[in-house]
Amino acid sequence: MWFLRRMMRIPWTAKKLNDTVLSKTKTKRAPINKIRKRQATFFGHIMRRERQEHLVTTGMFMGRRGRGRLHEKTTDGLASWLGVGSMVEMIKMTREHDVWRGMIANAMRHGTG
Repeated sequence: MWFLRRMMRIPWTAKKLNDTVLSKTKTKRAPINKIRKRQATFFGHIMRRERQEHLVTTGMFMGRRGRGRLHEKTTDGLASWLGVGSMVEMIKMTREHDVWRGMIANAMRHGTG
């Protein structure tokens, strides 16, 4: 929000609501993009470490599957948003930090998914 205030030359001491700044610039908030970006960065952080979170996220833990309809996995949503074909390909890309960050930035820029 600070960049919009800066563009409109509104000082930080002025008591303007964020909604008024958004209405002046004719823009809308997009919280889904922030959520997707944070999910992707957290996923990359988990996949670079070989711990229990990695096993749970990839589904490689022992036990039985619950009954009923399968829920949509977070990893499937990330794969479709980033435009990656498979889970294995996505995990390989998380190993290279610069490539992963570039993919996230590209998805944020082009708004895929």
